[in-house]
Amino acid sequence: MTADEIPVLISDALDLKDNGWSTLLEGKIIALVFEKPSLRTRVSFEVAMRQLGGQVLYLSPAEVGLGKREPAADVARVLSRYLDAIVARTFAHETLTSLAKYASIPIINALSDWEHPCQALADLMTIFEHKRRLKGVEVAYVGDGNNVANSLLLACAMTGVNFRIATPAGYMIAEPVMSLAGEYARGSGAVIRTTEVPAEAVSGADVVYTDVWTSMGQEAETEARRRIFAGFQVNPELLAGARPDAIIMHPLPAHYGDEVSPGLLDSDRSVVFDQAENRLHVEKAILAQILGGLDIPLLPSCRR
Repeated sequence: MTADEIPVLISDALDLKDNGWSTLLEGKIIALVFEKPSLRTRVSFEVAMRQLGGQVLYLSPAEVGLGKREPAADVARVLSRYLDAIVARTFAHETLTSLAKYASIPIINALSDWEHPCQALADLMTIFEHKRRLKGVEVAYVGDGNNVANSLLLACAMTGVNFRIATPAGYMIAEPVMSLAGEYARGSGAVIRTTEVPAEAVSGADVVYTDVWTSMGQEAETEARRRIFAGFQVNPELLAGARPDAIIMHPLPAHYGDEVSPGLLDSDRSVVFDQAENRLHVEKAILAQILGGLDIPLLPSCRR
């Protein structure tokens, strides 16, 4: 997506959120090809497609066996004969790019080890709903420089949202992503800052964002990561450095007592369940734009 397309997508998502069910994608069918289990991703995409009047199939790891029972290239070519689009949730990003290379239909990234773009778009939508703007909003991310952080940084850099990130040494966002974000930021005016001190990132922030310290597939590292990330928990003491009206964000599921203190996501400042709901509306907009040609005029308040 381009920097100009993201506000249009948010505008579409806001309109679809207000209007509910439609027949926009009647006669269309997609498949969810998942290597990883999910609550929000599976349910939101299934409901999104059904609310737009289309059909959806869920293909579990046992049914497909990407790269094991059958090469991703063959899966892509076969499914392209049956479907209108594939929503893929993979471990390795290379699996996703292989699907995209060999498919003749759209491939939507529902998560890989490198990015989680649908989450980042829902995050921007949520920030816009609560702050009524994107450009100039100060987002502070505290924790692991993982796939969620990668996509959030890129989305912020594209839309003029200032982004600060605090991670332990060795867990910063990878250089290729930082470099690309820097290119986007030069175009949008976004400011990107990195630090190993959470309080520095959170100071004066409009949004305080965190994610799990141990992602799916890293379970063997759990105890080591708890030691390394000690001091990077988002808690009332850290949050005190943010703006008084700062909101708390987390893509869920949360590990309470690790990256976030118990009870904080239930507070008035938490918007995590707005984020979860907005996954549905953003994904409806993505599906509608790709498969239905939806293009709602850009809302003036969404303009950069």
